[in-house]
Amino acid sequence: MPQQRRAQATRRTILVAAAEEFDRVGYEATTLNGILRRGGVTKGAFYFHFASKEDVARVLVREQRERWPALWRRWVRQGLDPLSTAIGLVDELLAALDEDVATRAGMRLACRREVDAATPPDWEQVLAELLGRAADSGYLLPAVDPRALARVVYAALVGARTIDRGAASTGRTAEVWRVVLRGAATPEWLRTNPMLQPPDERPR
Repeated sequence: MPQQRRAQATRRTILVAAAEEFDRVGYEATTLNGILRRGGVTKGAFYFHFASKEDVARVLVREQRERWPALWRRWVRQGLDPLSTAIGLVDELLAALDEDVATRAGMRLACRREVDAATPPDWEQVLAELLGRAADSGYLLPAVDPRALARVVYAALVGARTIDRGAASTGRTAEVWRVVLRGAATPEWLRTNPMLQPPDERPR
């Protein structure tokens, strides 16, 4: 058992080292030697667990892809209205990308299709589904097209993450939701969600 745990720890070390290199310089520019140096592992240890750099990348893509269904189910099961579900889901997704380099690298590899069979999750479609439910439930203004709103929100959130990587993106993401939903959500829904208001305007 101790030997098995060491092998598992070495495998994880390699995955994290590769993720850090992919995140730092991109997939194409990452070298096997760079992964070995960052992880402090030998070439023999690497090849015991993985056949190639592409093999490591595939595992990172698969791991991040397997993470999202559980995230979706957890938020849907909370029984919140669709707008609140969308906000919570996206905020947790972005926090995971900020905090976990393996998840971040896996998502980047999938979105850029840098390895075979790397299909990115369609988060714009997820938003469109939730915002469509919000429209059907009367939480959006009648003139708002939920699919157009999903495209705008998705583009704004991607832009916020591009501009402010890391923890700082949280504040900009909150601004995106606040500005967009003030023009899209009904006054009734906004009144029941004071956290979307700027701190100095929230009820005390």
